[in-house]
Amino acid sequence: SGYPFPTAPPVDPFARIRVDDCGKTKGCFRYGKPGCTAETCDYFLSYRRIGADVEFELSADTDGWVAVGFSSDKKMGGDDVMACVHDDNGRVRIQHFYNVGQWAKEIQRNPARDEEGVFENNRVTCRFKRPVYVPRDETIVDLHLSWYYLFAWGPAIQGSITRHDIDSPPVSENVVSIYRYEDIFMPSAAYQTFSSPFCLLLIVALTFYLLMGTP
Repeated sequence: SGYPFPTAPPVDPFARIRVDDCGKTKGCFRYGKPGCTAETCDYFLSYRRIGADVEFELSADTDGWVAVGFSSDKKMGGDDVMACVHDDNGRVRIQHFYNVGQWAKEIQRNPARDEEGVFENNRVTCRFKRPVYVPRDETIVDLHLSWYYLFAWGPAIQGSITRHDIDSPPVSENVVSIYRYEDIFMPSAAYQTFSSPFCLLLIVALTFYLLMGTP
């Protein structure tokens, strides 16, 4: 007897990020092991235009937060930042920040919409849209212009972001245009030890020295 408890409405599962579209229908940045995907890269970001909006997808190997900053240079300071933050309730919230020097200040005016996010397998992953054009605002850039993209991720304490995981987070080599789709891979420190010309020259020099010095 009695009334049954109401059934909760179904919740659409978070659609996995497709990497086979990178460089074709969306632009991507991958940081980590060569050949990594949105589920295995240390950091992953994609962007694509949808009408008057740009859709962003972010994912990072962290239990705290993952973010992208839009900067006029390659340095932190004076940057528009969108962050996906894993809070203590298990939710992933999209927040808007503005970098004041080395400090990220949360801005209440948030241009994000159609927000969704998930925390699973020790990864924070999210998807959201924001308009290409915005009314003049110091803290929100127009995305039809090209910007350097700053990539960062790190821990959170009670839903508040703390310092990023690595001392020198990666940054796009060139300014990024939302009208051009590329698939750019940036090796993490663990995979770039012998990739620089200096390291290769050093290896050649040491090999030559060992061969010539052996009686």
